[in-house]
Amino acid sequence: MLQLNRLPNHQRNEQAVLFLRRHWIQLLALAGYAVFFILIPIAVWIVLNILDIQITGNFWGPILSVVLSCYLIFTAVILITQFTDYYLDTWIVTNERIINIEQKGLFKRIISTLHLNQVQDVTAETKGFLNTFLTYGDVYIQTAGTRERFNFKTVDNPEEVKHTIIKLVEEDKRRHGDASNS
Repeated sequence: MLQLNRLPNHQRNEQAVLFLRRHWIQLLALAGYAVFFILIPIAVWIVLNILDIQITGNFWGPILSVVLSCYLIFTAVILITQFTDYYLDTWIVTNERIINIEQKGLFKRIISTLHLNQVQDVTAETKGFLNTFLTYGDVYIQTAGTRERFNFKTVDNPEEVKHTIIKLVEEDKRRHGDASNS
């Protein structure tokens, strides 16, 4: 379960409303890439056997082993990096703010915070047949600040996320409007 007290600048009465990650279809695409890149050496080996080309001699055998090992290590690093990017890109919507945690590669993370009173517009975008059928898409949050848009990439039910954020923004305006009038 999400523990807000571990988030930066935790506020006293803050409650998590949404915890979002990219849609699971992104993992399926990553698995497809993994299968494709692992099948390439197998296909090359099959083609070489069909053409009856011998590459397992004293000279080519070790060289082929090194090339294949480097290829598989390179492929594994790319896939692990992509999975890390998928898993660690998260968006947290609370009753006070929106937190955008974006992983860039293995060793760079950007955490942005947007208070709900800064939100000017929320847009949900679903493009294409697969996105519409599986109900996932992007949610854009427009602000007046230096960073104009927060982008929730390929989240599940973008329309529902949009309506939840709009409702939270309206509640925040009422709550802080009542506090300033007192």
